[in-house]
Amino acid sequence: MLSYASGTSDQPLLGETIGANLDRAVARFGDREALVDVAAGRRWTYASFDEDVNRLARGLLARGIAKGDRVGIWAPNCAEWVLTQYATAKIGAILVNINPAYRTHELDYVVRQSGLSLLISAVSFKTSDYRAMVSSIGFEKVVYLDSFSDLFVSGDMTEISARAATLAFDDPINIQYTSGTTGFPKGATLSHHNILNNGYFVGELIGYTAEDRVCLPVPLYHCFGMVMGNLGATSHGACIVLPSRGFDPAATLAAVQAERITSLYGVPTMFIAELGLPDFSTYDLSSLRTGIMAGSPCPVEVMKRVVAEMNMTEVAICYGMTETSPVSTMTRPDDTLSRRTETVGRVMPHLESKVIDPATGRPAPRGEAGELCTRGYSVMLGYWDQPAATSEAIDAARWMHTGDLATMDPDGYVNIVGRIKDLVIRGGENIYPREVEEFLYTHPDIADVQVIGVPDDRYGEELMAWIVLRPGVAPLTAEAIREFCRGRLSHYKIPRYVHLVDGFPMTVTGKVRKVEMREQAVGLLKSDS
Repeated sequence: MLSYASGTSDQPLLGETIGANLDRAVARFGDREALVDVAAGRRWTYASFDEDVNRLARGLLARGIAKGDRVGIWAPNCAEWVLTQYATAKIGAILVNINPAYRTHELDYVVRQSGLSLLISAVSFKTSDYRAMVSSIGFEKVVYLDSFSDLFVSGDMTEISARAATLAFDDPINIQYTSGTTGFPKGATLSHHNILNNGYFVGELIGYTAEDRVCLPVPLYHCFGMVMGNLGATSHGACIVLPSRGFDPAATLAAVQAERITSLYGVPTMFIAELGLPDFSTYDLSSLRTGIMAGSPCPVEVMKRVVAEMNMTEVAICYGMTETSPVSTMTRPDDTLSRRTETVGRVMPHLESKVIDPATGRPAPRGEAGELCTRGYSVMLGYWDQPAATSEAIDAARWMHTGDLATMDPDGYVNIVGRIKDLVIRGGENIYPREVEEFLYTHPDIADVQVIGVPDDRYGEELMAWIVLRPGVAPLTAEAIREFCRGRLSHYKIPRYVHLVDGFPMTVTGKVRKVEMREQAVGLLKSDS
């Protein structure tokens, strides 16, 4: 068998815009809660949420925002972010998500590369003075959140309905800048059809109904928040709960308890932080049944603890990338625990997946590692105003090349074994760091671990393990780690170097920046030699 799978479904794709889908939800669930902003103490029913979305949409129209104009949002998680997402969709403006961690030169690049017509911005967040940064790049078409209500315009639906009549579900509606580790990021351009359907089918596969309450500590500016979270919820009449502006493990669990959350999202490091709270056992998590762990490889041991200790018996792992809206494969609630802890599931409905030999481009036999590729409704329209970069990522047959190394088993379950660029070759032996990481997670004193390859004169590369210890345990030596591995890992997979750290270089979406780790590691080894 070759490593190819296609996703079938009794549920057809949604052939409508985001605005039309929201209108249907409002008609069905008007009195039910749609959005809770815990930090601000504000709540909306579907009816009141839609009323504010329409007031904002009229305000954007009054400011001359045309179909296809780009409207940026630069803010941490807040209700205004969600309102802006749906208001821009209703009038066919393209929402440009701006990373809250950006500094001046990154902001300037995104503003100019996307051709922003209007920026909606927080005043500040953490150590970032957004107003000062916007001023420094000379951009003047900006509305700050402290005057957000100035954008609201009351009235009838005439103008909004007239604009809606000109929209098509294949129109671009969102630009998300990928967090590249070198050079400037590229703007993945996504349509209504891309992100509405992806959010909808994520919700379908974890059984969302109007009874669900979805807690989103993950950033809204990323697909995890705005697609899998917001669109996954509203397409099913469920409630969105924002526990805090930025991730706070205690605030997240407090929201789960107070709001009777049924579904909790997070990248692995978020769940690790929640499980590691000294008072973790005091929180009432009995309302939870499901949730999603995604964003970076999910450690098996962490997944098992989430199932056992957080009551998330139906938790799913999702795999994907911004360029695929984002989810390509996903576990199902009826999968065995081993499937749900050791794979990233099967191909999503209406999508195709294949694992190819990077050298030949042909599908690899089942069980053999190769590059994972995705095709279907979820593949982005392209990188904004970058046709050359688009053609490098999406081939002539519309397959998106992920750059991830994966295997596909005989039943179609996919396992991510690493990035093509992360593959370590030690003395001619191929080593997938993910395998070594999963083993080291079984050590009782290790809370988190990342494994990288570092240069070596004799073998070409050697393994280095960066380790975060559990609170209160004694430091581990490199020899102790090697002893733990002996007889249980092949000799060439045993890390030569061990580096104890408090955390890893990360993007704000929870992705570990292994390129930066390697750079730091080379410096450490040079200073020790």
